[in-house]
Order: sequence, then C-alpha cells, then structure tokens
Amino acid sequence: MTQTTKKALGHIRVLDLSRVLAGPWCSQNLADLGADVIKIERPGAGDDTRAWGPPYAKDAQGHDTTEAAYYLSANRGKRSVTVDIASADGQALIRELARHCDVVLENFKVGQLKKYGLDYDTLKAIKPDIVYCSVTGFGQDGPYAHRAGYDFLIQGMGGLMSITGERDDLPGGGPQKAGVALTDLMTGMYATIAVLAALTHRDRTGEGQYIDMALLDTQVAMLANVGSNYLTSGKPPKRWGNAHANIVPYQSFACADGYIIVAVGNDGQYAKFVEVGGRPELRDDPRFATNPQRVQNRDVLVPLLAEMVKTKTKDEWIAQLEAVNVPCGPINNLDEVFDNPQVKARGMAVDMPHPAAGSVKLVRSPMRLSETPAEAELPPPLLGQHTDEVLRDVLGKSDADIAALRAGGTV
Repeated sequence: MTQTTKKALGHIRVLDLSRVLAGPWCSQNLADLGADVIKIERPGAGDDTRAWGPPYAKDAQGHDTTEAAYYLSANRGKRSVTVDIASADGQALIRELARHCDVVLENFKVGQLKKYGLDYDTLKAIKPDIVYCSVTGFGQDGPYAHRAGYDFLIQGMGGLMSITGERDDLPGGGPQKAGVALTDLMTGMYATIAVLAALTHRDRTGEGQYIDMALLDTQVAMLANVGSNYLTSGKPPKRWGNAHANIVPYQSFACADGYIIVAVGNDGQYAKFVEVGGRPELRDDPRFATNPQRVQNRDVLVPLLAEMVKTKTKDEWIAQLEAVNVPCGPINNLDEVFDNPQVKARGMAVDMPHPAAGSVKLVRSPMRLSETPAEAELPPPLLGQHTDEVLRDVLGKSDADIAALRAGGTV
C-alpha cells in the first residue's frame, strides 16, 4: 500500500470476508480513506467477480489478462489473502486475524459463519471491541431472513422498479431496473456510514457492536420522497419514464444527434424554450400557458415539443438554452462522460500501474477531503498476493509456519 503522511482511517484494519459488490463496495470506501483492508478470498478461485468478464484488462500485446473490469471496480486498495475458511485450520486463522482487526465485514448467508465459529458472538469473545458488519439480502431476522437476496430481485421487491421505466400506456412501457446494481451500491454506502459510526462509538466508549445491513431495508429507505409520498397519501405512484409527474416539460427529448434533458421549472422558462425552438405559438396557446395547463394537456404538448427538439443538435440546444437560462443538459454515453471537461478536471479516471496489463484505468473515489484525501490504490492483481505479507507482519508467522499452512491447503 502507498504510504502517505496522513490517512483518515490509517489506524483502522478491516478483515473483509465479503465478496461480489455490496460488502466490497463498503470495504473499498474504507480502503480509499486509508484503512488496511485484508480481503479474504477462496484459494484457487477468489472473489467471484475476478471471473465476471469480459471485459478484462489487456496486456501490452492487447491480450486479455485475468483482471475482470467488474473486480477492478470494487476492490481498490485491498490486500488479498487466501484462506480456506471451510477448514478448521482456516477458521482458526481467521479468528487469529480478527484479534488484530477493528472491523469484520461479511456477507455470508444467515447463520453460516456461526457453524464456522466466525460469528459475531465468537469473535466478540476474542476481541470485545470488534465492529462486526453483516450484509445480507433480508437481514438477520424476519420471515425472509434465510432467502438469498440479489440486487435485481430486491429492486423489484423493494419498489424501485415499480417507479422506474416508461408509462404503461406508451411504447416500451413497463418496469425497469436501474442500469447499475444500485441497491448493492447503496447498501455498501449505508454499511460504510454504519461502520464509521460504530468506530466513533467504540473510540468514545471502548464498546464494539454488531451491524445488521439488509439490501431490502436499504431499498425501502432509498425510496426517499416517493416512499414518503405513498405513506402520506396511501396512493402507490406510477411510472413516468423520464417525465415528471407534476411539471411539464421536465423530461428527456431526442434531438438531431442524441438526447437532451430539459428541466423547465416555471412559465417563463417554458416561453424561452419554445421561442428558442422557433415555436412561439406554443407559448401563446392558452392550453399551454401555465404549468397546470401543460400538465393537463401533456399528451398534446409533448409530441409537439418532441418534433421541435429534433430540429437542432444536442450542442445547439444546450448552447442556446443555457444562453437564456433554461436548465438543460446532455444524456451522455460513457465515451462522452469520460471525455467531459469537468470529469477530466476533477480527475475521476486515473491510470494505475499494473504488473500484467502495464496500466489500468480506474475510477477514483469521489470523496475529496482537504487534509486526509482519499487515494486510488490498485486492487490486488494476484489472488493471494499478500498472504505471506499479512501472515508475517500482522500475525508474526515464521516462514516455516507459512509453509506448513500452505502445505496443508489452509492458505
């Protein structure tokens, strides 16, 4: 790991037993902030996402390496240690590591780690101030606790898909999942906050604690104002696609060479929008004069606006609408995202040296701290790359001890 003079979490060590996305997203946040994250992986296989490709990072000759882009996205700055936790010796080794860690993070099925002697109660007896975070689909209790919970399923079950997608009465209408595993990512973010809160409590009181994070809980919580609207009104909301239920026009439009978003917030902005589009008669039409009238007549107005927007390019619309203070913006593909001057200025894509690929591009953490900045560190490229280092430096194992563990298949 890169040594710097100041790391916000440089005093914290995390034993990461999680894999795939929600748990690793949490531990990656902690690693970005300087925590020493020891990622425990299965000997010979590792985190499932190591094989979730293509795409893979390519070497100097343009050939695929074994580094799946998915794995690279969620494992910055960690140390990879291979341990067979199904074996008694592997379980003993994990318990020994836990004594030297501040946080344990896991996403095994409910009750599975208890069979291995790696549950919270067992590790708390070894290290009373441990912060232990479990991430599951449905939590540790309730009628669904033993079900497997995956992001796609939870987006559906937790209501997100019921409010995402085009209206049923329009072409392409129907429920739609988000384009990334949003529930996994948000669960990882909530888990990060919970871990940091528990560490603060520990530092004040000396008391560790157990954290029970569930994807379904997170999905219900992140319904935010839409969930609150339902609880207040008792009326389930419907899908509006890229349109707004209460404001017109406040949606995406196809232009001559792509898509733009127009976010008209008042009648004056609407008038400027149609004037720029060369359709002043839509400003003067009494059916469209005020927002309530435009909402009432959206099915008449929106097709007219859609035809108007097609007459100009994306750049033409943005330049002309920005000039008259009408909120607008492009819908960028990822070529355009990473070529965007603001994204470049903020340094969101970084090149990292890589032993097999020469270099790989990573997205850096968006957390910008003035005194203890988050740092981009390469995910461990080799499965078990840091096994000997961690066993030697953290546990004080000798070369002979490590050789015996290897010979027995424990690591």
